[in-house]
Amino acid sequence: MQGKEAILSIFPGCDVKLNTLDTYYKELVETNEHLNLTAITDYEEVYIKHFYDSLLLTKVIDINDKNLCDVGSGAGFPGIPLAIFTNCKVVIIDALQKRITFLNNLINKLNLDNVKAIHVRAEDYVKEKRSSFDIVTARAVAKLNILAELCLPLVKVGGYFVALKGSNEEELKEATNAIAILGARLEKTFTFNLPNNYGVRQIYLFKKVKECNKKYPRSFAKIKNNPL
Repeated sequence: MQGKEAILSIFPGCDVKLNTLDTYYKELVETNEHLNLTAITDYEEVYIKHFYDSLLLTKVIDINDKNLCDVGSGAGFPGIPLAIFTNCKVVIIDALQKRITFLNNLINKLNLDNVKAIHVRAEDYVKEKRSSFDIVTARAVAKLNILAELCLPLVKVGGYFVALKGSNEEELKEATNAIAILGARLEKTFTFNLPNNYGVRQIYLFKKVKECNKKYPRSFAKIKNNPL
């Protein structure tokens, strides 16, 4: 299956939005020549491993009309594809200014009015946006027990932290304690096989059931060196 076919299997009738993805691809590859955004640059691989993979999130949760924060988005995954194909309001945060500059230029180029990119660390962003988002996403940024502490404090009670990962049951086990401490529970695990034998993706859906202690998140050094 071609990448565009795969995307249209999720969003039938959205052919015109594939033109937007083509522009995204062009900008990504051109910028990648002088800024390390992705190791994947082949057209079909980008469409399946980045674009389609990002949009799989819409198969596990309805994000329309929701406020969504994408933590550590890198080259814009999953935040930008989600903003292109849905009407959710997306805030992308990343700790590297060069990536944010690329993303804001991209957002302008694609004429997207439902997404913005901010240069800030997650643990600092919580100071102004604690419990503000319906959905917080992270895609293979770090191990799950680290991601949980960075992401769950941003989620409203009743909202969701959605982690897009490769297949790794051990990582989920390691995160069990962190998820409980941070006031969430695993709602469901979804497993997808990417087209063309491009690998297995798991999406973990965690529901925030109570507020977490305001001492979380700790500094990144503490989170990394001593995960919950």
